[in-house]
Amino acid sequence: MTSTAPSAPASRATEPPRPWWVVAAGPGAVVAAILALLAAGTYSGAFEALGTFSDPGAVARWGTPLATVVAELGVSVTLGALFAAACLVPPGRAQARLLAVAGWAAAVWAVAAVVELVLQYAVVSALSPTAGNFGAGLAQFVADVELGRIMAGIVALAALTSGVALAVRGPVGALWTALLPVAALSMQSTTGHAAGAADHYLAIGAMWLHLMGAALWVGGLAALVVLILLRRDDVTAVAVTRYSPVAAWCLVAVAVSGIVNSWIRMEGLDDLATRYGVLLLAKAALTVVLGVLGLAHRRLVVGRLAAGPDHAGTHRRLFWRFLAVELLVIGAVSGVAVALGSTAPPVPDEVPVDASPAYQLTGYPLPPEPTAARWFTEWALEPILAFACVAGVVVYLRWVLRLRRRGDRWPLARTASWCAGMLVMVWTTNGAPTVYGHVTFSGHMVQHMTLAMLVPLLLVLAAPVTLLLRAVPTRKDGSRGPREWVLALVHSRWGEFLARPVVAAVLFAGGMTVFYFTPVFEFALTNHVGHLWMIVHFTLVGYLFANALVGIDPGPQRPSFPMRLVLLFATMVFHAFFGVVLTTGTSLLVADWYGNMGRDWGLSAIEDQQRGGGIAWGIGELPTLALAIIVAVQWTRSDEREARRKDRQADRDGDAELTAYNDMLARMSERDGPVGR
Repeated sequence: MTSTAPSAPASRATEPPRPWWVVAAGPGAVVAAILALLAAGTYSGAFEALGTFSDPGAVARWGTPLATVVAELGVSVTLGALFAAACLVPPGRAQARLLAVAGWAAAVWAVAAVVELVLQYAVVSALSPTAGNFGAGLAQFVADVELGRIMAGIVALAALTSGVALAVRGPVGALWTALLPVAALSMQSTTGHAAGAADHYLAIGAMWLHLMGAALWVGGLAALVVLILLRRDDVTAVAVTRYSPVAAWCLVAVAVSGIVNSWIRMEGLDDLATRYGVLLLAKAALTVVLGVLGLAHRRLVVGRLAAGPDHAGTHRRLFWRFLAVELLVIGAVSGVAVALGSTAPPVPDEVPVDASPAYQLTGYPLPPEPTAARWFTEWALEPILAFACVAGVVVYLRWVLRLRRRGDRWPLARTASWCAGMLVMVWTTNGAPTVYGHVTFSGHMVQHMTLAMLVPLLLVLAAPVTLLLRAVPTRKDGSRGPREWVLALVHSRWGEFLARPVVAAVLFAGGMTVFYFTPVFEFALTNHVGHLWMIVHFTLVGYLFANALVGIDPGPQRPSFPMRLVLLFATMVFHAFFGVVLTTGTSLLVADWYGNMGRDWGLSAIEDQQRGGGIAWGIGELPTLALAIIVAVQWTRSDEREARRKDRQADRDGDAELTAYNDMLARMSERDGPVGR
């Protein structure tokens, strides 16, 4: 008896505690949301029937929000599990279990999306699902109505994700599969309030950031729960450490996108004094406070996990506490967001009536006539690209500071080049080139040439891949982090092929012809996804070309310096030819767009296109000249380094190479002497 008595409490002490914090966090978030609705005074009519004429029935009224919640949770768990399998855990049992969880979560997401589609049509059409003509109307809704097509596309992506996630293995398959829920969230961002907002593209971009941040945040926590239940404390501890910065970025994305979505519904700073404005300020302040508290707690937990707890019970206790605090932060932020969303904004969601041709085509009023000052004062925020540029600067500077704390130096010129490239990128994608690029061909050409020529040159000179390899440590457990993924991409078959100088030159020069003289140009003008693809394409192709010529980062087998100059001048000639074709052409590109803009200022559409050809010819030559100068400077420095190397070798071996050469000449002279006489 004496030997067994002490063992009972000891075993209970090592058992993981029941996650009461986690159990309380979810209902707490729901209670916060309900209280926010009550505070906003909207609960009284939130669940009432839509009226005698437009009531689709209790099943549709109550089932629609329930199906929406289940679908959102399903896509979040799917995305989080796929991300964890690709970036947080090494190959093995944990990764296989995460892929299985992603597959089954996607199946639940697909079923919930089907239910949501059916019930959403019931709400829109005010028909009960039991009505006789409901099926025919649902088929027409999916075939002819944009909302129906989007929801059906989401169902298809969810079902495809389920099958692929259960079939693939390894981090590469997980990462490719994660693109499917990302595409579904992109489609979802075009519905709801974003579809009816006055600033349509701004609302879509902010909604995409919001959905991606929330899904990855919540889904990452679900992936950690899966790892905890596997009782692999070593894997879970490392995963929590790696997930922590991801959660921080998700919080920033959710907070920034929420504020942008709210700001769209305000006319100016005076609206901050309204009830809606006060709630917006409260949301921003509370989000900052909650983010700081969550960050402090996250660092505390990660630090204790890294220190190595004494037994598994302490491990799991820290895991559950980490999850609980994260869920409480999510719930509190959601509660404040619900309160804000339940208050009538100063600017309603209805799209204002504007019959002007420019507004009907672009969704924005016609900007004023461009002047030198307006090229720096006209702005149209694109949240996705602006967030990416700011994140790029923050990450780059953090890596530089990490090297400095370690005692290593990083050239200041490279840091300045990166920051300048990001600044120019922000101006090009959010400033006047975007504003005027939607209404004039010449403005679009300014944006194109800046993205393809100037921005890539600045980014290449910053050597971001070299900085990554020096600042980010190598993972030794077989998992893939930023360093491993970048190296895998650089050394992959496709990466090596696209980075070849000749291929990069062909893509850089020939891509313009394919883009402007095919329907791709119209797709980029009329579709926001096409516009984002255009920006990424121009920047990436320009980066590959500049990196092949003057890059510092590892990657392509760069040709000799004379061949680099040949490629550069051949590209310059093609640019000149392309500009001449546009300058002398009399056929208007995308005439239904630029020809119907209704501008009351500036040149005519065809004259403006001819000016755009001159811009392509003229502006493109300046970065080309800069590239030629850099190639020449690198050529000279390479020769100087080679000369110094040979001098050092001569000092070490007594100039053996020159002595051997002179001996060879002497032997030849002795052999050919009699013949010469």
